[in-house]
Amino acid sequence: METELFLGFSLDAWITIATVLGMFSVMLFTKIRSDLVFLSAIGILYVTGVLDAKEAFSGFSGTSVITVGVLFVVVAGLTHTGVLQWIVKHLLGQPKSYSKAVTRLMLPVAVLSSFLSNTTVVALFVNIVKMWSKKLGVSPSKLLIPLSYASGMGGVCTLIGTPPNLIISGLYEEETGVAMNILTTTIPGLFCLAVGVLSIIAMRKLLPNRKAPESAFESTGEYTVELQVPSDNKYIGQTLGEAGLFHVKGGSLIEIYHFDNVPSPIREDEYILGGDHLVYAGQIDEILELKDSHGLVSASQQVFTMSDDNKNRTLRTAFVTFGSILIGKKLKEFAPKKNISLVAVARRGERLNGAPRDVVLAAGDTLLLEFPSHMDMSTVEKDPNLQFFDSDDVPNMGIGTLVSSVIMIAMVALSALGVIPLLQSAFLAAAAMLIFRCCNAEQAMKAINWEILMVFAGSAVLGLAIQKTGIAEWLATGILDVCGTNPLVVMTAVCFVGTFITEFISNTAAGAMFFPIMYEAAEKLGYDPFPFLVALMVSVSSSFATPIGSPTHMLVYGPGGYRFSDFMRIGLLMNLIILAANIFIVNIIYPLTPLQ
Repeated sequence: METELFLGFSLDAWITIATVLGMFSVMLFTKIRSDLVFLSAIGILYVTGVLDAKEAFSGFSGTSVITVGVLFVVVAGLTHTGVLQWIVKHLLGQPKSYSKAVTRLMLPVAVLSSFLSNTTVVALFVNIVKMWSKKLGVSPSKLLIPLSYASGMGGVCTLIGTPPNLIISGLYEEETGVAMNILTTTIPGLFCLAVGVLSIIAMRKLLPNRKAPESAFESTGEYTVELQVPSDNKYIGQTLGEAGLFHVKGGSLIEIYHFDNVPSPIREDEYILGGDHLVYAGQIDEILELKDSHGLVSASQQVFTMSDDNKNRTLRTAFVTFGSILIGKKLKEFAPKKNISLVAVARRGERLNGAPRDVVLAAGDTLLLEFPSHMDMSTVEKDPNLQFFDSDDVPNMGIGTLVSSVIMIAMVALSALGVIPLLQSAFLAAAAMLIFRCCNAEQAMKAINWEILMVFAGSAVLGLAIQKTGIAEWLATGILDVCGTNPLVVMTAVCFVGTFITEFISNTAAGAMFFPIMYEAAEKLGYDPFPFLVALMVSVSSSFATPIGSPTHMLVYGPGGYRFSDFMRIGLLMNLIILAANIFIVNIIYPLTPLQ
């Protein structure tokens, strides 16, 4: 029998409290990897006997953790087939007002974040929003905070949109044997999203008007692109005008090189010869469409047919780092050693004249590079002279874009309609992504974020320890003593604390920590815990007031030129507004029900 110590807690409970506080302090004040912190916490709880071996490592075999791991593969398929890029290209447009711009930005971001990692979505959108804001004549700081907020609010709209939803639903299933539907949080999430969008528009004066700092990693759509005419191209013998290669969408022809490698006059009646190099300047995505529409290839050495180039090469975006040996040099002096081809180059919005191969590089230049598909990128990515930007992989949009979208929709539908459980539908979707070549095995394995899985598993174990040692029951009793027996007040109180705790710790950890507290409180009141837990899901993912409250806030913090106080000024109000919207809608959709 455990010895009772002061405040009615056992030794195991105090060990758990010390472990939790120590763990959060380490994550808050140090840069130690979070997965190592959680693994250490599990080790402490196991070595001290708070948890036995089965309990300490139960998180690694939990269905919610496995589901997250499998979903990484599904996301890889969507990413590598260009679903994100297609949505960005077709949905942002040219809105005429700030209100319309915020709506056009936040809604697609929220939809994507309902099914994909919100960090992935925001990483893709950051540079796009910076370029878009210039076209709209709006400071990026007016749009980047809404971008981050939208990803968080969108994530709560499905069980798979954010880790806390999966971990809370998984713990609920373990307690009750009843699985939540994948769309359980959809209506509450959409309502809170609508309230959030309207609140951003109403409070836009609270958003700072910052000038983003000049950055070596500032991207741009203005590239200089060099393409080559293969020897089997059907347009050989025609003029540039006849072939439709003189006036092109999204850019202009600035140079043409024939076999003698000497620039030729840029005239509409200039004839096209096999092996010609055409240099365009303009929007990268639209110019690269010439590869498909006119059978051109990226300029590289010894390219004779289109199939020689396109089927065996992959595109990546990189930046020239400060201190790089490439500064002041041309990439062709460096690239042949690594079998790299320079497809396009940009310099902070400045359109560069001449062929990319002749550009003298400067720190911060954005390079679109082409590699053999079989190349081991791990060695190239470690090169200190170039910084690769993972979120800017350039996928080839096509039939795979449609296939991966259908697979994702089918996965959600099968689970939502109760045909098969979420884990099974996720496995089927991941297998389909591989079978239909939306991603390959290597891309699928690289997409799995083992650090997140470790944090996820550790959070589940943490919640178990809090429940087993009686801490959850003690806290639930304390909340009831303070708030009384009104279930609505208790729900609001726990969600309020959860909303502000998640400003300083991961939302996954907050979800795991508050699950047993909310569950115990609901049962002590004699009510079904289900609506309480739905409200908790929304609240622990509603962190708006600090840049450290979410990884997506940190992604926009630098590019937006923000200060810490910028998030607090609008975020504290957003926390309260979304909390009120959350409690209101959850109690309408899922009315409080007394236990039988």
